[in-house]
Amino acid sequence: MTSHDDTSPDDMHWLSRKLLWVEKPGAGKRVLIVLLAICAALALADFAYHKHAYFHIEEIPFIYAVYGFVSYATVIFLAKGLRLIIRRPEGYYAQDSTEVEDERPAGSDPSTLIPGSLSDRANRPGGISGGGSAHE
Repeated sequence: MTSHDDTSPDDMHWLSRKLLWVEKPGAGKRVLIVLLAICAALALADFAYHKHAYFHIEEIPFIYAVYGFVSYATVIFLAKGLRLIIRRPEGYYAQDSTEVEDERPAGSDPSTLIPGSLSDRANRPGGISGGGSAHE
């Protein structure tokens, strides 16, 4: 978060002045308490009316809250599993980059190949893309 030490509240936009309480110590705890109070009020309101449900499961108290939480948790765990499958090693996309620095000493012959360089990989069987020779 940014600090407003050099700016007085009188010099700030009116909306910025209204939101200064967010930077005070304990503001996060107060926001959490307000959100929990709203959730509790909505949970108690679930008992205040009769539901005309199409399916029997819809008449169970808190069913939509439970369904939403289970759906949210499922998406999170599926994303963690998917991350294990599609993760790439660090530098995966930069290994064939043309912006890689030339590691040859200054003044050396530019036709010499550096092991692992783009030009070295292009001269290997399969080339850079691994798809075989371009003259097949």
